[in-house]
Amino acid sequence: MKITFLGGGNMAAALIGGMLERGFAAGDIQVVELGADARERLSGRFGVRAVESFDAAALACDVVLLAVKPQQMKAALAPLAGRLSGQLVISIAAGLRVADLGRWLGAGAAPYARIVRCMPNTPALIGAGVTGLYADPSVDAAGREAAGAILSAVGSVVWVGDEAAIDGVTAVSGSGPAYVFHFIEALEAAGRALGFDEAAARRLALDTVLGAARLAASSDEPPGVLRERVTSKGGTTEAALASLAAAGWHDELVAAVKAAAERGRELGEQLGKD
Repeated sequence: MKITFLGGGNMAAALIGGMLERGFAAGDIQVVELGADARERLSGRFGVRAVESFDAAALACDVVLLAVKPQQMKAALAPLAGRLSGQLVISIAAGLRVADLGRWLGAGAAPYARIVRCMPNTPALIGAGVTGLYADPSVDAAGREAAGAILSAVGSVVWVGDEAAIDGVTAVSGSGPAYVFHFIEALEAAGRALGFDEAAARRLALDTVLGAARLAASSDEPPGVLRERVTSKGGTTEAALASLAAAGWHDELVAAVKAAAERGRELGEQLGKD
């Protein structure tokens, strides 16, 4: 499978690195990247071919992976419009809908159809991400398998059957690391307020979140059951959870994620305008 990336930023580099670790050949990967420094870094680090624009060799691929910023996508696709000949197109650009990508790639003719839209998250940078994927109905089983193999190089994958669900993926897992980082910030601040120095408070907060996530991931039981096991009647955990409940923490978090999903829908409409 020959793959050409459009864009060579951090997420593209993470995917290339993960793919090489999974057995993909460097000779089967190319990157189209405007920045000369970025091209040099990518070719030097991974041994892949990196060029400034799509030439015949870059177009001679099975998959085109779109990895430029959403705001730059329309302009970045303009030189590619009307030049594809059945390649699978995978987009990791947040917010951009399949119909809009297809229209830009169609060059005024029929919209391009073989598109998979993905939403990875930043832990993919260390191979611990999760990606939601949606495939246009024109994508066959082989295309879905190819997209899954590429994105699973940086973590787990979850397929959705409705493109609108990608806004939910964006809200839960795409933005989710920020919620976790915010929780770590608060837990660390609480540790400092209780007299721990900065290093100790940070270590206590980080390792608690890391350990709890690993325990939840390794257990067949839902998080609620695990939470109940830590919560002794009349104990310290019960007091803390009662305080969070009184503040409406659970409902506020659910509302916040819903707000993120709605904003994702709005951004899709804005970014897709001609």
